[in-house]
Amino acid sequence: MRGIISPKLVPFLEQVNSAIAAAKATGQGFSVDLVRQGLDNLAPLIGSGPNMEIVKNSYLAVPSHNIPVRIYNPAPNDILPVLLHFHGGGHMCGSIELYDPISRKLALAAQAIVICVDYRLAPEYPYPAGLDDCQQLLLHYKSLLFDMKHNDELYITGDSAGGAICTSLVMKNIDDNLTNKQVDITKQILIYPSVDYTMSSTSIDENGQGFLLEKDKMHWYFQQYFHANSLDQAKISQASPLLGKFSSNMPATLVITAGCDPLRDEAIAYVKSLAEVDVNVQHHSFDGMTHAYMLLDELVQEECLATYRLISEFVKKSPSHK
Repeated sequence: MRGIISPKLVPFLEQVNSAIAAAKATGQGFSVDLVRQGLDNLAPLIGSGPNMEIVKNSYLAVPSHNIPVRIYNPAPNDILPVLLHFHGGGHMCGSIELYDPISRKLALAAQAIVICVDYRLAPEYPYPAGLDDCQQLLLHYKSLLFDMKHNDELYITGDSAGGAICTSLVMKNIDDNLTNKQVDITKQILIYPSVDYTMSSTSIDENGQGFLLEKDKMHWYFQQYFHANSLDQAKISQASPLLGKFSSNMPATLVITAGCDPLRDEAIAYVKSLAEVDVNVQHHSFDGMTHAYMLLDELVQEECLATYRLISEFVKKSPSHK
């Protein structure tokens, strides 16, 4: 069923859809620079984040390059859990800087040390380069926190493509026998995640036009990510977390979906797959919201505040395992 948009977003979407129609009328196609600029243009709508006791730019050194990170500590005198934050943007866009207000709000909501990472982006660095950067952070994040107090609770979170990264890391973190973990991820928080690169769910068509994230743009995103003019179905199926192996050893999970999001149904299918293997999974839907509504905080403050409250309750109260 096609989503019913909140009246709060109608004027914004009218402007967006008018711009999309004008671009199509002139034959303007997608380009990396325009898409990145389009996401960056949402910065004023994200709003500002809370003050932090410590905000620190650093990097994780790997043999071939340095991976930039930004660390947020809301209470340096306390022993806190750690939250790895993987930003969204279709694996092509987004940055620590754009997501700075969200990282700050996550640190406050979760009462955790947040590490946000500038992983490498497609098409300059196609799959799996960005995922590999995030895997390195997962394995070595403690080396960045030598001067901070933290416990062994580890959460991971991401929106959209960042959610895809989270779910992919969970799959990669469990060996072929689905028993021995490299790192103990306590909980994952997925915000309108992308979990099926085959674009097979019904909501791709139902919500794939007029609701900010368009089906044709998604297809183009994935072409850039997988560095192919035509998508290799075997390759993208293998990369799709929804089509991977599920295990009861997977971490407790909170999945937040948007009713007007093309990715809605694949995220719901992911919830069902976790439940089938007895993982502690919670799902909450914001029915009138579009994809990326967390970047529209100034327009939908109530929904964004409710999202941060859900995250806070999940990390503080929900059991870590099934």
